[in-house]
Amino acid sequence: MTENGVGLTTDEARRRLAEFGPNSLDERETAPWLRFLAKFSAPVPWMLEAAVALQLVLGKYVEAAVIGMLVVFNAALAFFQEARAQATLDALKTRLALIAVVRRDGVWSAIPGAELVPGDLVKLSLGGVVGADLRLLEGEVLLDQSMLTGESLPVEAGPGASAYAGALVRRGEAVAEVTATGRRTRFGHTAELVRTAHVVSSQQKAVLRVVRNLAIFNGFVVLFQTGYGLWCHLPFTEIVPLTLTAVLAAIPVALPASFTLATALAARALAKRDVLPTRLSAVDEAATMDVLCSDKTGTLTRNELAVAAIEPIGGFGKDHVLALAALASADAGQDPVDAAIRLAAGEAKAAMAWTRSAFFAFDPTTRMSRAEALDERGDRVEIVKGAFAEVRKIAQAPNSASASVERLQAQGFRVLGVAAGAPGDLRLAGFVALSDPPRADSAGLIADLRAMGVGTVMLTGDAPTTATVVARAVGIEGAVHPPGAPPASVTLEDYGVFAGVFPEDKFAIVKAFQAAGHTVGMCGDGANDAPALRQAQIGIAVSTATDVAKSAAGIVLTRPGLEGVLAAVREGRAAFQRILTYALRSLTRKLDQLLFLTFGLVLTGHAILTPMLMVILMSTGDFLAMAATTDNVTPSEKPNVWRIDALTGAAVVLALCDLAFCSGVLAYGKFQLALSLDALRTLAAVTLVACGQAVLLVVRERRAMWRSRPSGIFLLASCADLAVIAILATQGIFMAPLPARVVVGIFVAAAVFAVLLDRVKLIVFRRFRIS
Repeated sequence: MTENGVGLTTDEARRRLAEFGPNSLDERETAPWLRFLAKFSAPVPWMLEAAVALQLVLGKYVEAAVIGMLVVFNAALAFFQEARAQATLDALKTRLALIAVVRRDGVWSAIPGAELVPGDLVKLSLGGVVGADLRLLEGEVLLDQSMLTGESLPVEAGPGASAYAGALVRRGEAVAEVTATGRRTRFGHTAELVRTAHVVSSQQKAVLRVVRNLAIFNGFVVLFQTGYGLWCHLPFTEIVPLTLTAVLAAIPVALPASFTLATALAARALAKRDVLPTRLSAVDEAATMDVLCSDKTGTLTRNELAVAAIEPIGGFGKDHVLALAALASADAGQDPVDAAIRLAAGEAKAAMAWTRSAFFAFDPTTRMSRAEALDERGDRVEIVKGAFAEVRKIAQAPNSASASVERLQAQGFRVLGVAAGAPGDLRLAGFVALSDPPRADSAGLIADLRAMGVGTVMLTGDAPTTATVVARAVGIEGAVHPPGAPPASVTLEDYGVFAGVFPEDKFAIVKAFQAAGHTVGMCGDGANDAPALRQAQIGIAVSTATDVAKSAAGIVLTRPGLEGVLAAVREGRAAFQRILTYALRSLTRKLDQLLFLTFGLVLTGHAILTPMLMVILMSTGDFLAMAATTDNVTPSEKPNVWRIDALTGAAVVLALCDLAFCSGVLAYGKFQLALSLDALRTLAAVTLVACGQAVLLVVRERRAMWRSRPSGIFLLASCADLAVIAILATQGIFMAPLPARVVVGIFVAAAVFAVLLDRVKLIVFRRFRIS
C-alpha cells in the first residue's frame, strides 16, 4: 500500500494490475479475413450469389463463374480500399501512455505506462505527459489540458488538485497518486464514447434504397413473366432461364463498386492537397454536410496565448508596461504566459535600460511572478506580474483599475496586472490582456462555408463570455447555449455556440443535429473531440490534432490551415455528381431492361434475352459505365442530398423513353427484317448496349448534354462498350450473327435518340429537382 511516500510494493502492484487490468485501452479489431467475408453480406452480393446458385442448378457453369467473378471483384475493391484506410489509421494511433516515473518499494524507477495501477505514486516533471488520472500530493505544476477539456488556458494544480491522463506538464514538478487507469480514466471514458459512436452513412442508405426499389419492381415483373409464360404453356426449362434473366437484369452489379471507386478517386485527389481521408465514406458525406460543428481551441484558434491588448495606468506607456512584464517573465521555458509576453515584447522592441538582478518564477500560492532590477541610476526596483486581485494587495492602484479589468475580461481576455517601484512602494503600471487568438483563416473558412450552404457551430469548454467573443470574431452567429445538457434535437436557427461543454456533450450535440435531419461534420483537435469526431458523418482532425482525434476522424488535415475543409467539401460534391450519374444510369437501364424483357416475351412468346447475353451486358456495360467516376463534373453550389424516390421517379420516365426506342427497334427487326428468334436476341442485346450509352451520355450532365466535355476515360470506355458488342454481334460470338449494316444502323438511331432524350431529361430533372 501507499504509505509515508514509499509507494506500493511490487507484490501489491502486481495484484492491482491483475485486479484493474493494464493502463491501456482495449483494441477490438476484426480479423482481415472476417472483414473480407463481410463484403459478401449485403443486398447486391446476395442477389448475385442467388444468381450464381441458380446458374449452377441449371448447369450453366460458365455463366455462374462470370457472375461469381463479379461478386469477388466488388468485394475485393471495397476490401482493399478499406484496408488502405485502416493502414493509415493504424499509423496514426498511439498508446495511452509511454513511460511513467513511479515509486515502488521505496525506489523511484521508470516503467511502461501500461503497468500503472491505482495507488501508485508518480512523479510529474516539465514536458511530461500525465499517464493516468491523478491526485496531486505535493508540489505545483502548470497543466495544459486543452486536448482533454477544451479549456484554452493552462491550469495551476497543487496539492489536492486532480490531473487527467493525457495532460501536458508545462511548468513545475509534483508527486501524485494514481486514482484511475485505463478505461476508467476520463480519457478512457472518452475512448469508450468513440467506440460506441456510430452513424449509418448516406451512401449505405442510398444503395439499400436503390436495391429495394429495384427488388420490388423486379418481383412484380417476374410474377407477370412467370404467369404469362405458364399461360402461354412455355416449358419449365424456358421459364426458369426467363426468371433468371429477369433477376440478373435487376441487379445493379457495379453500383457499390462505383460508389467506392468514385470516393477513392476523390480521396486520392484530396491526398495530393494534404487532406488525408481515413474512411472513404467521409468523402461522400462531405458532399451532403450542411452543419459543421467545430471545436474552438486549436481548431478555430491557434491554441497558444498571445498578448491581445496593453492598457497602461497613470503615467506609464504601453511599451513601458510591456517591458516591465517581460522583466517579470522567465527568459525561457514552456510557461505559455511568459512565452507570449516575451514574444510581444520582442516584436514591439519594448525594452528598458534596467538590469535584472533576480527573478522569482510564478508562485501558485501568491499567483504572481516577481523580479528585482537596478534602474538607470542604480537604484533597486521591484516588478511583479500576476492576478490583479493579488497585485492590488501590494501595489497602489486607482479606483478605476477594477472597471478596466472587468471591461477587458468581458472581452474574453485573461488579464494580468503589472506593478513596479521601490521595494514596499509599488505602483500599478497597467494591464496585459492575453487571449488565444483565432487562426488567420478561420473567418474566411466560415464565410466560404456559409456561401456553400454549410452553417458553422462552435463547441467549446470555455466560458460563454470567451466563447462569444471568439465566435463573433470568426463570423459565427446565433445564440449561445449555456453550460449544461444540450437539447435532444437542435437546428442552426436555435444556437450558434455551445459553451462549457464536456466530451460527452459534444457527442450529444452532434447527435442532436443529426436527430433534426442534418448531415453533420465535426472539426477538432483534442481527445475531448474524439467521440464527436467519430459520431459525425464526417469527422475532420486538424494537423495539430492528437493521435486519438486523428484515429477517430474520417479526414485528417496534414498541413496547417483549414482550407482542407473546403477542399473536402468540393471534392465530395464532385464525387457525388459522378455517383449520381452512375446511379441514374443504373436505375434507368435496370428498369428499361425489365420492361423490355416483358415486351419481348409478349412480342415473340419467348425470352428475348438469354442468361448468357444478360451476363455479357452486365460484364461490359455495367462495369465499363464505371468510367463515369472519372468524368468531368461541376460540383453543386449547395449541399447534396440523396433523394432516392425522386431519382427513381426520374429514372422511370427516362426508362419509358428507352423502352419505346428499344421496343421500336425490336419490332422493326421482327416485322420488317423478319429476323429469327436468335437473331432478334442479338438485336435486343445490341440495342440495349447502344441505348445504354445514349442514356449515360445524356444523364452525365444536369444541363444540356453538350454543355461539358466527357473525360477521356469516359469516352474510351463508351467506345470500348460499343466495340465489344459490335464484334460479338457481327462475328456471332456467344450469339447469333447480325449484318454489320444492322449494327451500324442501331448505333446511328441511338445517337438520334440521345438528342431527343436530352430534351426530355431537362424537363424531368426540373420536375424532380435533380441537380
